[in-house]
Amino acid sequence: MKPKILKEIELHLKLVEDFKNSEIDKIIEISKAIVSSLKSGGSIYLCGNGGSAADAQHIAGELMGKFRLNSKPFPAISLSTDTSVMTCIGNDYSFDNIFSRQVRALIKKNDLLWVFTTSGKSQNIIKACKEAKNCGGKVIAFTGRTETNFKEIADLIFKVDSEITSTVQEMHQLGYHIICGIVERELTQE
Repeated sequence: MKPKILKEIELHLKLVEDFKNSEIDKIIEISKAIVSSLKSGGSIYLCGNGGSAADAQHIAGELMGKFRLNSKPFPAISLSTDTSVMTCIGNDYSFDNIFSRQVRALIKKNDLLWVFTTSGKSQNIIKACKEAKNCGGKVIAFTGRTETNFKEIADLIFKVDSEITSTVQEMHQLGYHIICGIVERELTQE
C-alpha cells in the first residue's frame, strides 16, 4: 500500500513542479482577465460537471463570500446550482444545453465564463463556451491533458498534464485558489 501512496504523491509533486515551471504566467493572465472583467462591471459565471461542478460552486463562494481578506463581494455565479433550471433545460432540450441556455440568458460584454472539464470533451461545456463567445463574453477553461478544441473556443486555458480526473482536479484547485487570492488582493487594494 505504501508504494502506491508514494507513487500518487510523486505524481502530484511532478505536476506541481510543472505548474511552477510553466503555468505561472497563465495563472497571472487568467487573474488579470478576471480583475479586468470585474473592474469593467462584468460578472464571473462558472460551470462544470460532477466534481468540476463542485469546483465551480467553490470558486463562486470564494469570490462572493470571503477568501482570505475581508473584501467586498464579487459577482460570481455557478451555473450548476439551480437544479430546477438545469432539469428543465435538460428535460425540454437536452443535457448538452444545460449551461449554454443559461449563458445565452445571462452573459454579456465584460462577463467571463470560467469552465472546468477534466476530459475536455463535455459537450455541455463546449456548447456553453461557444455561446459565451457569441454573447461577447470571454472564456477561461481549466482542462486535463486530453486533446481538445478549447484553443479555438477559450481565451485562456489552464491545462493539467494528466488524464487522471482526481489529479487534474487537485491541480485545478491549487490554480484557482491562487487566482482567488490574486483577484481578492488586486480588487481590495483599490
